[in-house]
Amino acid sequence: MAKYNLTEKKQKTPLYRSLLKMETVDEIYQQIMAKFIVEKKYRDCNYSAKKMAEELNTNVRYISAIVNLRYQDNYSQMVNEFRIKEAMYMLKDRRYLNMTVEDIALAVGFQNRQCFYVAFYKRLGITPREYRTSNMEMLQEKLDLKKSKKTKKKEDKDAGTK
Repeated sequence: MAKYNLTEKKQKTPLYRSLLKMETVDEIYQQIMAKFIVEKKYRDCNYSAKKMAEELNTNVRYISAIVNLRYQDNYSQMVNEFRIKEAMYMLKDRRYLNMTVEDIALAVGFQNRQCFYVAFYKRLGITPREYRTSNMEMLQEKLDLKKSKKTKKKEDKDAGTK
């Protein structure tokens, strides 16, 4: 007689997921993406799956199931992904140099600096400050390279006119 019953555990798909019609899934997913991409709802730190479900006239389970099915992650992770992508853009854009890392965190929808740092580090393996510093150094190198090319062209032009 076997001492342990080591049967393989079957992954059960929740019943509500199997009841979703693909046309409905696609339609609601497009509406979810519009809320994030067009309306940038992720910037609101209080925007929840519940609020989204109310706006889309559906329920939280559908939102959760559709995000999981299409995005391969949960709602919170998807929201953080949108926030981090925008923060990455802002951290390397010179127009936002006057903003602190905390200002950027709040602008993209994180409730505080700590939540932002944890999510950012988990996603990229470096802190937002390290990301900003490394990108500013690369940007400065590009600017220096452009200046040196312009200076060389000017010197070559001046040498050609003599």
